[in-house]
Amino acid sequence: MVKAAKEHLSSSQARSLILWFDQVGIADIPLVGGKNASLGEMIQHNTSQGVNVPNGFATTAQAYRYFIQAAGLEEELRSLFCDLDVADINNLRQVGKRARSLILNTPFPQDLQQAISQAYQEMCLRYGTDTDVAVRSSATAEDLPDASFAGQQETYLNISGIHRVLEACHRCFASLFTDRAISYRQIKGFDRVDVALSVGVQKMVRSDLATSGVMFSIETETGFQNAALITAAYGLGENVVQGAVNPDEYYVFKPTLKTGFRPILDKRLGSKELKMVYDDGSKLTKNIKVSPEEKNQFALNDEEILQLARWACLIEDHYSQVHGKHTPMDIEWAKDGMTQELFIVQARPETVQSQKSTNVLRSYEFTTQVKTQPLIIGRAVGSAIAQGKAHVITDASKIDQFLPGEVLVTDRTDPDWEPIMKKASAMITNQGGRTCHAAIIARELGIPAIVGCGHATSTLHTNQDVTISCAEGEEGKVYAGLLPFEVKEITLDLPRTRTQILMNVGNPQEAFRLAAIPNDGVGLARFEFIIANHIQVHPLALLNYDKLDNFVKIKIAELTALYDNKPQYFVDKLAQGVGRIAAAFYPKPVIVRMSDFKSNEYANLLGGKQFEPDEENPMLGWRGAARYYDEGYRDGFALECQAILRVREEMGLTNVIPMIPFCRTPDEGRMVLAEMAKHGLQQSEDLQVYVMCELPNNAIMAEEFAEVFDGFSIGSNDLTQLTLGIDRDSALVARLFDERSEGVKRIVKMAIAAAKKHNRKIGICGQAPSDYPEFAQFLVEQGIDTISLNPDSVLKTTLIIAAAEKAEDQKRRRDREIG
Repeated sequence: MVKAAKEHLSSSQARSLILWFDQVGIADIPLVGGKNASLGEMIQHNTSQGVNVPNGFATTAQAYRYFIQAAGLEEELRSLFCDLDVADINNLRQVGKRARSLILNTPFPQDLQQAISQAYQEMCLRYGTDTDVAVRSSATAEDLPDASFAGQQETYLNISGIHRVLEACHRCFASLFTDRAISYRQIKGFDRVDVALSVGVQKMVRSDLATSGVMFSIETETGFQNAALITAAYGLGENVVQGAVNPDEYYVFKPTLKTGFRPILDKRLGSKELKMVYDDGSKLTKNIKVSPEEKNQFALNDEEILQLARWACLIEDHYSQVHGKHTPMDIEWAKDGMTQELFIVQARPETVQSQKSTNVLRSYEFTTQVKTQPLIIGRAVGSAIAQGKAHVITDASKIDQFLPGEVLVTDRTDPDWEPIMKKASAMITNQGGRTCHAAIIARELGIPAIVGCGHATSTLHTNQDVTISCAEGEEGKVYAGLLPFEVKEITLDLPRTRTQILMNVGNPQEAFRLAAIPNDGVGLARFEFIIANHIQVHPLALLNYDKLDNFVKIKIAELTALYDNKPQYFVDKLAQGVGRIAAAFYPKPVIVRMSDFKSNEYANLLGGKQFEPDEENPMLGWRGAARYYDEGYRDGFALECQAILRVREEMGLTNVIPMIPFCRTPDEGRMVLAEMAKHGLQQSEDLQVYVMCELPNNAIMAEEFAEVFDGFSIGSNDLTQLTLGIDRDSALVARLFDERSEGVKRIVKMAIAAAKKHNRKIGICGQAPSDYPEFAQFLVEQGIDTISLNPDSVLKTTLIIAAAEKAEDQKRRRDREIG
């Protein structure tokens, strides 16, 4: 699209009423509102960096005030608002309707009409007769760092012709007094009348023929700063913004993206049921159904995902420089179906995570194990748990029936629902993704929401007691009844210790949240969690798909519908899971244990029974390192290696350290390293490989293992089991299982001493330090390098370790004084 020239209008009066986007910047919010000022800022500073932004013009705040003053409307509006009570829905509706009527029934002054008409005619000269434009409201209190005013005023798409442009501008002026806008301004403490409105008239991007969506330069639920979230659906972007569709979601890791890598951390397919397109009839736009073929493929390819993420970084970096602090951005984008170009059509500061305190991490947990299945699931917004009586409302005209503290259940929300959203304890919607209206407002209000549930309004019923959980990862769950839960707070101002404090992280979806806990990296990330929960299929079943029985093939086909190459499904999902954990803690080390399922556990994966033996004692059988070079699993291990290689080389996450479990001898270790090298994972200074120290032989021959591997991680569970000769799964001898027993401690002491002698890193990733403070103290006394803890025990155990280190220092000082 061609940029408009800097000077467009000849008359000084017109220039006071109309400004082109390339004439304004972020300092001009009082003049043209947040939305238009931001468009101008990007056109002036980001287009030279390759960011495409459609041009256009804005009516100024002065034009709005001129309209109000010329007609003498201010006094009438203030008189109307004297009787306003935003808590009374009916009163709010009456006052809002009268205010809008007052605006709409007052014609524009002639010179304002002429200024808008002349500017639109200039656009037609550049883009063609009756060019199609988007007409958007831009309030002077809108898109501020602490108030988004999301959707408070109106937007009109596919507007063409001078008459329709003038009419749309007039309606935008009136939308300053929608019920939701009046209510929102009251909540945020703005004067009811003083806020002015600018209108942006922007060249349309023909995303009705392609795709569009929203992206954030920050992770929306946790505030993790290094990931960009992109959502995408077909057609014009209003459906994504309003929550009328469940869009695709993509995560991209910003730091390595900036250095030339391709770090797409996650891709989630949305249902994308509808797309908004131009209407040739009396309406401007309409929704049509998306074909099954389009629904079952991603709306963006990888190059487009990465391009949008790069633009998000450029825009965020520029706004952070302007504001003098980190300024994450909320950005709307569109793809033109005629030119295949991507465009940024709006950008505003993100207003929730950027305003949160960073001193305390609050977590919600159920106090007892949840044994019931959820009634419905959807996309979690926030990380809280809430509960109350459900209130199903499918029509905005009935919102006056909603009571404070209830759980709002509806198809989707738009700004008309905001007067009651602030009363809700939680929200549940059938439609929408994590960038839709309901999600944005829920975050601003600080309440949990579950969006995109599909059938919430038919599954739940009014007055039903429900518990809403957004504390179990990205999947939000609604349970029947009022389940007990507690709120824990972790202060993020913990003492630093010589002993590095790492964390055990299983669920990749929890990684961004857990990264906020003070830590030195990840001591154990397990392949098994990702394989069992996100992949669900035995790798050899994917490699031998054509040889499977029909029932298993059908099940696998459902899971791998996007993949003609079935093994690639395993590599992609495993790489995404590992990549997400590695990104969350980057550049700190993330130790990733290769698969350590036992044969009976492998057999439980889809298609697994065909490839696994029936062992008498799987705990001591074909597991860990013994599988990796064996003909019976070598090809499966190759897929694991491909996933690690992708994380390191394609995503640029070189902080990943692979670790080999259950390695019985040094020679077996060498065989595994040779197998890894065949698949591009050549041990070197840049690629360290650790080994689990979980067999007595690992400690007894620690010096020999140190010649093979770069570091050790003590697995206290298996080490205790094999030192004491106890089956940890047997209830009959469970009372004898104790990591604190003297024999286990001697084995641990031996391993640490040998690792230190050979200058190898050694840590512990087992359960013992999380459960037993005295065991953590023992490890500190032995000089262990790292202790990896369960996230919920980091605060308690860190304080114990700090005290143990202090006591150790005091003892050394006393010994020196005596000596």
